[in-house]
Amino acid sequence: MTTLAWLLALTLWTIAVIHAYWGLGGVWPAADEISLARAVVGARGVRRMPSPVACAVVAVVLLAAGAWPLMLQNVWPTPLPPWLLGWGGGVIAAILLARGIVANTAPWRRLTPELPFATLDRRIFGPLCIALGLGFVALLTGGLY
Repeated sequence: MTTLAWLLALTLWTIAVIHAYWGLGGVWPAADEISLARAVVGARGVRRMPSPVACAVVAVVLLAAGAWPLMLQNVWPTPLPPWLLGWGGGVIAAILLARGIVANTAPWRRLTPELPFATLDRRIFGPLCIALGLGFVALLTGGLY
């Protein structure tokens, strides 16, 4: 389970670093801001990336979420009580699973129809969120025997 915790942490931290990079004005993997916004935001008619502050907030949340599995496995000591670690892990799992599931719903598709986001969301972003959420569930339940 420690390997799973590290895999979850490193994945979430990588995504956090990418969001921080975007907050600093980076446009990789796109050629420009409009292309990037259409690929990673996907809202109808999007022409700009979210603000640097919004990107930084997402990066910080992802950094914290990435630390969580390591705290759940006692890889990192924490002053948090076990019930709070479990509750927080459950919240993170629920958010990730919900985000993954919503990627395939009609209301979400109406909110985020821009290409290539719509395709990337169904093929990569949504499934990745589900996999991460299930990873948290496995840690919380002692699964993956």
